[in-house]
Amino acid sequence: MVLFNVDGWDLKTDNVIYYDASSERAAQKKKEQKEKKKEQKKQQNLKKSRHEEPTNKLANASKRKMEEPTSPLKENKVKFAKLELKAAPRTEKTLTPLQQKMMAKLTGSRFRWINEQLYTISSEDALRLIQEQPQLFDEYHDGFKSQVASWPENPVDVFVEQIRQRSKKPINAPGGLPGLPTKQIVIADMGCGEAQLALDINKFFSQYNKKSKKYQQKSHVVHSFDLKKANDRITVADIKHVPLPDSSCSIVVFCLALMGTNFLDFIKEAYRILAPRGELWIAEIKSRFADGKGDEFVEALKLLGFFHKKTDNENKMFTRFEFFKPPQDIIDERRAKLERRHKFIETENEKEALEKKRLQIAEGKWLLKPCIYKRR
Repeated sequence: MVLFNVDGWDLKTDNVIYYDASSERAAQKKKEQKEKKKEQKKQQNLKKSRHEEPTNKLANASKRKMEEPTSPLKENKVKFAKLELKAAPRTEKTLTPLQQKMMAKLTGSRFRWINEQLYTISSEDALRLIQEQPQLFDEYHDGFKSQVASWPENPVDVFVEQIRQRSKKPINAPGGLPGLPTKQIVIADMGCGEAQLALDINKFFSQYNKKSKKYQQKSHVVHSFDLKKANDRITVADIKHVPLPDSSCSIVVFCLALMGTNFLDFIKEAYRILAPRGELWIAEIKSRFADGKGDEFVEALKLLGFFHKKTDNENKMFTRFEFFKPPQDIIDERRAKLERRHKFIETENEKEALEKKRLQIAEGKWLLKPCIYKRR
């Protein structure tokens, strides 16, 4: 039904458009929210792009740092803290001259520190130290090799050559090597390091049998003792007490090995394991002797029961000593002589005085001074 009609207007009910103001406001608000979200997303993307570049740079730098070899200084610090070093160490060839110089200084300072520890603590504490930080043993001996390389000769080589020459004569003969009653040469190398003495002796004691086409060893045994088992030749022990029975050795060697503050305990142990007429060989740095010759040192060992054979001062770096353990008949003869001269009681008093002095001040502080290198 049409109420009225105006030209140009079509008032048919199916063509009428109704105007709704609330719907228009809702649509406008929705549009504004959409634009706002779009703007927020744009700002977020912009902010993200600003942070991505430095983050990537940091990540790349960290990645390159992980791929690069660890510097010598950091490597040493990690080793000292007993942490595992996962980065591949740089070899000597890849280091620059400056880095090689720094590495040498660092290694030298580490060696001096370890050396000082071993000279200024007891053998028991030294064993505990190496058991807790086994790498210290390797670091010390690497540094020791560098030191010995500049010496006129290595005392180990001197001892090896002495055994070589004396082994050409019969065992227990004048000028020959001392042996057990079984004619076997048994050597105890105390504080052996890497047991170089045993390695060299085994080489020239080996004889090739043409018939059996095998190497046969002469009748000899070398026991090597130190704080770490660097190889199969070594037995780990505190050398003031080694796992050998009484009178079981014919030669005991201390090659620059009287390092603990209680080193006279090592000498007592040598006396225990030596058979009668067995020999004690010692090489020590000259600078350790207060008198420069070692006469006081010799007298102390005589008080512990040894007889002095000779002192060799020809080398510029170290002094060599030879002692032997007297058999019971010589001990009785010596005692009778002292009693006739009324010096037996005096000698016994000197022994007691030595032990009392040791209790007050460790012999590693006065009888043999610690071999400590100057700090640089």
